[in-house]
Order: sequence, then structure tokens, then C-alpha cells
Amino acid sequence: MNVTLTINGLTTQAFFPDEDIEQLHLPLLQRFSSHQRQLNRPLVVFLVAPPGTGKSTLSAFWQKLSTESPDLVPLQTLPMDGFHQRNDWLKTHNLRQKKGAPETFDVTKLRDALMALREPGSRWPEYSRTLHEPVEGAIHVTAPILIVEGNWLLLGDEGWRQLAEYCDLSIFIRASQDVLRGRLIDRKIRGGLTPAQASDFYAATDGPNVTRVLAGSRQADITLRMSGDGAYHFE
Repeated sequence: MNVTLTINGLTTQAFFPDEDIEQLHLPLLQRFSSHQRQLNRPLVVFLVAPPGTGKSTLSAFWQKLSTESPDLVPLQTLPMDGFHQRNDWLKTHNLRQKKGAPETFDVTKLRDALMALREPGSRWPEYSRTLHEPVEGAIHVTAPILIVEGNWLLLGDEGWRQLAEYCDLSIFIRASQDVLRGRLIDRKIRGGLTPAQASDFYAATDGPNVTRVLAGSRQADITLRMSGDGAYHFE
């Protein structure tokens, strides 16, 4: 299936094999729906993965599928990027060059926002790719199933472990570091960097984050593996 998705305000094209939709994506969404109906309140799902695994595209696709299938409970994607510390704060703490690492997020604010998801009508911040800053309250939370997606939601470090209290179901995507390196460097080249610049960026930023996510995340309820062609499989 070829699909057009909107991610962070940008339109992108994606492809998901029909066989994978029937054998993986729809069964997962049916599991979410069943769980939410039993809870009779918003279901919070953590979708966690290293950079380069396509989790934003995946969660946007799940959102599209859920609204097109009458037997599924609708879901909504809530990216973690809106909890970045502001650039002035990062500069003051000498963390501007590490933006995206766990220490550059406001974990307390994220915890409070997750707590608020238990009640209807909450709002969620969004990261502006134009301003390169969080925009407070930009997302109105409306769906019964909420996919909170990010790199660090299952991190075992102090502060991040507290988030588990507000998660009903967790999913982790694994992938080969070699595959992720190639995907992330290609992404930067498409964004305008030279191959040398893209490799340097990976070595300084993306690479350490990939390693930290893979090594430092706690066990999820469901683990998927992304293969070299970008397809997902149950592990």
C-alpha cells in the first residue's frame, strides 16, 4: 500500500506491503483496540526505537489505518519531540550540540503531560521544524488510543524510569546499527549535507544516540525488528 502521510507538518510518501499490513499492523491495532475497550479510558502506548527506524512514519500510518477501519478504535500519535528543552536553556547548560540526547529533554514536564492523558481534553506540545523550538499546547488530545513515540521512553536512567507508571503497553523496534547508520547518513545527505558532513554528524550525534537507545532501554511488552529493507517483523 502506497500512502501519503503528514508528519511534523510535512507531507511524505510511504509504502507498506499488504502482507505486513494483514499479518503485523492490523493485528497490533486490534490488540490496542481490545486493550482500550477493557480499560474504558485512554490507552497510552509507548513506541520506542533508535533514530532511523521510521517510528514517526509507522505511527502516522497506524493512525491512518485506525481511522479507516470501523472495527478499530481510533488512535492519535503524540511525538516526544515537544519536550525538548528550549534553545536558550540548552545554550546556558552547554548542551546545544547534544540536542536530542536524553539530558536535553524536560522529563518532569513529560511525566506531568503523561499523567494528564488519563483525563480527556488535555493538550500536548509539538516541536516546530521551522522555529526549532517546542510549541506549547499545539496538539489537542482527542483519541482513545495514544501512541507516544520517542527514543528515550524506556530508558533505564533515573527520571525516565518513572514514566513506566503512565504506560499501558510498550513497543520497541530493534535494528542493526549498520542499517541505521546507512539510513541516517542518507537522510542527512537528502537534507543537504555532503557525505562527509553526514558521516561526521552521525559520528557525533546520531551514532551515540543509536547505541544508547539500543543498550540502555528496558524490555518492552512487544518487540519488533526492522530489516534492511525497512520492513517490520515480530521478534
